[in-house]
Amino acid sequence: MNDIRRTILWVIFGFSMVLLWDQWQIHNGHKATFFPKVETQAKAAATPASAASAGPAAVPSASVTPVAPGQVPASVSTTPAAAHERIEVSTDVLKLSFDTEGGSLVRSEFTRHADMADAKKPFVLFDESRDRVYVAQTGLIGGNFPSHKAVMQVSGERSLKDGQNELTVRFESAPVNGVKLVKTYTLQRGSYAIGVKHEVVNTGSAAVSPQLYMQLVRDGNKPAGESSFYSTFTGPAVYTEAKKYNKVEFSDIEKNKAEIDKTSTNGYVAMVQHYFASAWLLGEGIARENFVRKVDNNLYAVGMITPVGEVAPGQSKAVENKLFVGPQEEKMLEALAPGLDLLKDYGWLAMLAKPLFWLLDKLFGVLQNWGWSIMALVLLLKIAFYWLNAKAYASMAKMKAINPKIMEMRERLKNDPQKMQQEMMKIYRDEKVNPMGGCFPIMIQIPVFIALYWVLLSTVEMRNAPWTGWIHDLSAPDPYFILPLVMTLTTLLQTALNPAPPDPMQAKMMWIMPLMFSVMFFFFPSGLVLYWITNNVLSIAQQWIINTRMGVPPQFNLPKFK
Repeated sequence: MNDIRRTILWVIFGFSMVLLWDQWQIHNGHKATFFPKVETQAKAAATPASAASAGPAAVPSASVTPVAPGQVPASVSTTPAAAHERIEVSTDVLKLSFDTEGGSLVRSEFTRHADMADAKKPFVLFDESRDRVYVAQTGLIGGNFPSHKAVMQVSGERSLKDGQNELTVRFESAPVNGVKLVKTYTLQRGSYAIGVKHEVVNTGSAAVSPQLYMQLVRDGNKPAGESSFYSTFTGPAVYTEAKKYNKVEFSDIEKNKAEIDKTSTNGYVAMVQHYFASAWLLGEGIARENFVRKVDNNLYAVGMITPVGEVAPGQSKAVENKLFVGPQEEKMLEALAPGLDLLKDYGWLAMLAKPLFWLLDKLFGVLQNWGWSIMALVLLLKIAFYWLNAKAYASMAKMKAINPKIMEMRERLKNDPQKMQQEMMKIYRDEKVNPMGGCFPIMIQIPVFIALYWVLLSTVEMRNAPWTGWIHDLSAPDPYFILPLVMTLTTLLQTALNPAPPDPMQAKMMWIMPLMFSVMFFFFPSGLVLYWITNNVLSIAQQWIINTRMGVPPQFNLPKFK
């Protein structure tokens, strides 16, 4: 009876730890790992033209009520929109679509990253269609000035030619109240960072002091193909040196609970999803006001506002910044701006995860295959933790050696639980066996393997990366479920090598829990499953060797479900 109570308490304790882990994830701005909430948000039904006008800075090109400096207008003009068109610009890594209405970036395709659903198509991040809205917009506020609703004239080249390292596209608005806005986008070969220059030209007779806003607007829907068995963050993020990296849930914006550093002279604003991100980057030392807000039904914005300064008649002033639109490649992000590498989210174990990725990347540099690199990394970790694991398996081997004595004692004293407990503790004491000795060395390693889990889940380089044979994408589940089956078998084999608990109920739980755990891996990325298989196989080999050395012949303790 005591054993049954103990088993129930262990199950409750284990389940409580899972719940606590989930709450810790939520507390630190992550989605829940095991029990993600399904957000039921209405899909944006806006047409391409109307969706763009729904942003928080949706300033009409004419007949607009002036707003106070620092306040991004949210109203839309009823004046019919002027004619505008889409302009396509391409480099070796990007294919972009700009709208001459405001010179906004309304579509981005990555030529080196394929779509998950159709590998023949490039991955699309920015988009403005009936199903999705995700755009980058800029404009002027502080008066009736050109905004992202002002129709602009475009000039410049449309594609990066062989031997050419950069191209520029220029959008120029007509004067509005004596103020003209000129946007110049500079794209470079091999780069996902776009240089953006905003030039304010005063063609009027009075000085003006406009402010420049830069924002990313997207719907609140999860990216297509998001897994139900593990969760990654989708939404705005704001980074400043004072508050560091701060993710904001769409639900917090809805409830006006978003907590960000609203004023700063450094940092960036971003929109993040699994593997990819966009961010507005402004130079260090430039004052800016950061904001997140809901702008329409299921549309949200994150952005910044910076003063241009006073522009005298006949004069002009320029603000230069960058727009990053691309994959979360860690080394590239680190080189672009301080803290930008945090877009690749490792959670609270970043201190462990970053060196693990560094080592994984070095292994890839040698092996040129992410699958073999994963296996090599797990091997190195096993070597590093060899003595800890040896202590754990040695303790298990001792437990297995005295198991027949304990089973005989339990049968003999099954009607006297109190005497049975005393006798069991005496056996442990006489044989110098700690029943928890096999747990503590393994528990020490758990944070490292959780960190490695996040590394493998977050690394965009594994997206569409093959391993061998039938595994053509380490970021996708095994199409034939071969790896999950192997993982399940190795998990059960490892369980069978462990000493059977004296209590029959505990022995059954030892087999049920791994089976339940293995089911999730049928839907996990192949890279994660490969990592777990490698860990299991190496653990089995080490356990077998240590048992043999200690004179405890390895044997399989099969379950007895009666």
